[in-house]
Amino acid sequence: MNSGQLILSVQDAVVSFGNIPLFKGLTFNIQAGSRISLVGKNGAGKSTLMNIITGARDLDDGERWVLEGTKIGYLQQDVKFKPGQTVYDFIFESFTAEEEWLKDYKIDMVVTPLDLHINDRMDILSGGQLRRAALARALVEEPELLLLDEPTNHLDLTIIEWLEEYLKNYAGALICVSHDRTFLANISNTIFWLDRGRLRVCPKGFGYFEEWSTLLIEQEERELANRQKYVEAEAEWASRGVKARRKRNVRRVEMMKEARDALKSDLSAFRKMMGKIKVEVADVEMTSRIVCEFYNVSKSYVEDGREKVILKNFHLRIQKGDKIGILGKNGSGKTTFLKMLIGEIEPDGGNVKRKKELEFSYFDQKRKELNDDLTLWKTLCPEGGDHVDVMGKPRHVCGYLKDFLFDPAHAHYAVGTLSGGQKNRLMLARILANPKTCLILDEPTNDLDMETLDMLEDILAQYNGTLIVVSHDRDFLDQTVSKILAFEGNGEIDGVIGGYSDYLEKMKAEKKEAPKESFKKPTKKEAVQEKLPSQKKISFKIQHELDTLPDKIADVEQKIADVTELLLDPEFYARDVDGFLKMSRDLERLKKELSAAETRWLELEEMIAG
Repeated sequence: MNSGQLILSVQDAVVSFGNIPLFKGLTFNIQAGSRISLVGKNGAGKSTLMNIITGARDLDDGERWVLEGTKIGYLQQDVKFKPGQTVYDFIFESFTAEEEWLKDYKIDMVVTPLDLHINDRMDILSGGQLRRAALARALVEEPELLLLDEPTNHLDLTIIEWLEEYLKNYAGALICVSHDRTFLANISNTIFWLDRGRLRVCPKGFGYFEEWSTLLIEQEERELANRQKYVEAEAEWASRGVKARRKRNVRRVEMMKEARDALKSDLSAFRKMMGKIKVEVADVEMTSRIVCEFYNVSKSYVEDGREKVILKNFHLRIQKGDKIGILGKNGSGKTTFLKMLIGEIEPDGGNVKRKKELEFSYFDQKRKELNDDLTLWKTLCPEGGDHVDVMGKPRHVCGYLKDFLFDPAHAHYAVGTLSGGQKNRLMLARILANPKTCLILDEPTNDLDMETLDMLEDILAQYNGTLIVVSHDRDFLDQTVSKILAFEGNGEIDGVIGGYSDYLEKMKAEKKEAPKESFKKPTKKEAVQEKLPSQKKISFKIQHELDTLPDKIADVEQKIADVTELLLDPEFYARDVDGFLKMSRDLERLKKELSAAETRWLELEEMIAG
């Protein structure tokens, strides 16, 4: 099929739900070779548009045309398979006997890079594995037009980068819905923007979306302002004795009223489109600078008769205000790390020390805390009543729902009626009402639209507690975190100061430094040992100092707390002036001692890590 050849066209389409039109005059064309990013707020009609393209949704009016012989494939959110079906049978279900010879090639090109095992049964796969199997099926079928709905959900970064390269060389046309800005920018050459029932088209890739949409919005603002001036002028004319005018002026008055009503409707729609979630985040109070320490922690599991190492002699200090991004392949230990952090599981060796005042707010990507049978109202007010406690202040539940772009009229809808993105928004509303001293977000970006992602980034910028984010959204990590922990597998964890882009630069630099003549690529640990042979010769004195420092730091912190409590006694100074002054000097000395010990601990860690 020639690039640029028209393969699908929709002209003047009307699509309604009940008596409410979702699209009127919908018109667009898709050419062979197109790489289209489909964007729009939750509820804008992206799924409906996909169904119009596949033919699953009939038009109420208008025309849909498809070039004869064009096969359309669709990766949807829900994965449907037959009972007892294997991954192999599921992926190649539509293949004919004449295509049998292609299967081994497809396994090498698609199935293996997606980290799937063809003999596994579909009904025992995890949610992420099911999504990868559905993606593999869509890719091996190689339709002339491939529709992808959130293809990067549940994929680790290695697979996402592989998918980008695969799609860049894909022979057919693509339409992709994704919250991952970097992914869209890397694969697209056209933008379809669904905005208030209209489809706006830009002949450039998603990287241009911000600039292009801003230009359109500014132009619309100017047009609305001009219309408002016109309506005001006509209203002023009408107020100057219209009754005495001839009948021919009656029509002008009617036109003024029509223009005024249309302007009111368009202004309302524009303001709703421009509406942002506005949430104020209270300051998180915590006296200690250090909130948690992992000291010499090891953890492993036995899987299929083999030991699987998650953490090995792992050291980490998490301080108040740290914003840490966690990434890594599925099964590399991210969830185990989080469960040790919150105290759900214990390490096999070493210690995890948490401060007593440390509390967690946990956003779980599986949404276990949401009950589909409860209403939105009951979810936010589980104890009853009609007010939500928002950082110590009562807010009416309808007003709080409106803050998160929910229609207050839907407050009594069941949670089960919400889309995935809406459920995530409800989870955020619940957690952010009273965020604790440590906020843990496990894949929070899945199913969110870009406007909600922008809101979440703004909130996290305000949050002054400790933030732990597990995500494979590269742009989101760059916008929200200042440290990266990359779980590489086999107990190896790479730490980088900065966001995902900084981690990527470090990985590229390491690849360049790797010796070219070696057939086998050395592990990161081997590479570090080659560059730092002294690492093997850490003296007993240094090791002993490193082993004892955490306890020493904890002891000094406790002394500071005890002295501070005594100095807060209002009668202490009157009772013992000399004792009060001595205690004040001791407090300053202890603070300096603590600062020196913490600095030394970091120096030793950096010395060993290189």
